Amino acid sequence: MAEVHCQLVNYLSPRDAEDVLTLLKHYAADPMGGGEALSDYTEKHLIEKLHNFPGAFSILVYKGDKAVGLANCFMQFSTFRCQPLVNIHDFVIHQGARGKGLAKLLLEAVESEALARGCCKITLEVLEGNTAAKRAYQKFGFENYALRPEVGKALFWEKRLDAA
Repeated sequence: MAEVHCQLVNYLSPRDAEDVLTLLKHYAADPMGGGEALSDYTEKHLIEKLHNFPGAFSILVYKGDKAVGLANCFMQFSTFRCQPLVNIHDFVIHQGARGKGLAKLLLEAVESEALARGCCKITLEVLEGNTAAKRAYQKFGFENYALRPEVGKALFWEKRLDAA
């Protein structure tokens, strides 16, 4: 059985950069990732932009020498807790590697990195219809956020500022 491990991405490593792009392309093509290819601009510039973006970090899961999971994360700040937090922006386990406990392993690696950075919590977004991901996140302890339950759960909204 191939060894499974997680590692923090070095954006300057050609191998790490290729593995991040390969898994992000896989995720983008999946219906739960939008079902579309990454733009040429994104493919060409993503690694450089991640490297230069303050607070960005990524973690890869390897099974043997093959990258099978990715979490792209960003440091944020909780004003009410007055501490940093980590937001998982992209989370993917390659379709051929799902159902083997790799999501838990990757979430543990993100949590470990968040604790090492002094964070008070980890946040993420998930589509309502992505039942497999929701199940994995809930098993790990994630839940809907409600500052005060009597006023309802938080909603994640967006307003696009570009034409893309």
